[in-house]
Amino acid sequence: MDVVIDAAEANACSAWVVIDWFSDALDKTYFQDVFVGNLSALALDPDGNIAALSDRSTLFTLDAATRAPVRAMRLLDENGREADFEALVFDHDGSLLVASEGSDVRRYTRDGTFVRILPANDGLRVAPAGRARVNETFEGLALQPGGLTLVASMEGPLLGDDPRLLRFQTWERDRLDAEFRIAGQYGYERHTGLAISDINATGDGRLLVVERGFDRSVGNIIRLYLADPRGVSDVSGVENLTRQDDVRLMEKVLLVDMADCPPLGATNPQPQANPLLGNIEGMTVTGHTRDGRLKLLMVTDDNQSAHQTTRLYGLTVRLPSL
Repeated sequence: MDVVIDAAEANACSAWVVIDWFSDALDKTYFQDVFVGNLSALALDPDGNIAALSDRSTLFTLDAATRAPVRAMRLLDENGREADFEALVFDHDGSLLVASEGSDVRRYTRDGTFVRILPANDGLRVAPAGRARVNETFEGLALQPGGLTLVASMEGPLLGDDPRLLRFQTWERDRLDAEFRIAGQYGYERHTGLAISDINATGDGRLLVVERGFDRSVGNIIRLYLADPRGVSDVSGVENLTRQDDVRLMEKVLLVDMADCPPLGATNPQPQANPLLGNIEGMTVTGHTRDGRLKLLMVTDDNQSAHQTTRLYGLTVRLPSL
């Protein structure tokens, strides 16, 4: 039987999630003359600190304890240009795998030197080269336990697919010292009106998935799901994904609608039904509690706008049983 969180527990958002704290300390700040914002991804650095990736080609290192920047490094593409980076993970050797708009995943050395682009599925590229829509390509990246399977999530559907259905691309390798080769795809049904902003491996083969949207009547909509890719159909050969009877999609469970979290005294420059919420784009698991719950860190992308905030959130998440 699953043990759920008591609704009376301090700062409980749902039966599975507690919000522990939030911080606006990074909002509209600079580090070494670089604007600290536009943050689209988080990852736990092998040294224990937090990597925070800007979609303006800057990788910040945040101190794990204070969450203050201690390093800023430029990440440029193979042509020495900025890229719209959206997700990252660290590989076993400390190198970085970084996903960008355009459906590319690039490998960098720990010091930010470009190494290579992973093989791509051309169908996931922006039309007319592929069937993806502009700004609806790779948005999340996760490395499964053991390091042999890499997963990237599309933000939106492909042209010709059911608008509710999104694709997750995978890469696989037989050993850690080998490079990834392109593999299958998973199908995932999003909530109507929402898009995927990030994914993260839970450590047991499942994936945390953030779906986000915006509604003028309530503001930001942020929902955290648990999705299970095990035993699903490979849809890489399905030209138009339309909930075919012989296609098994990922099962998912809603862990929390963050509108149900206590606001904790947060304020917001935008009208929000819950002022705690913002444009959450990145998350990473930073550790575990003694009773096995996940410690989760989330971040908003402020788009360098006076009407949005760079905000960090610390949450504790209990996963439903396998």
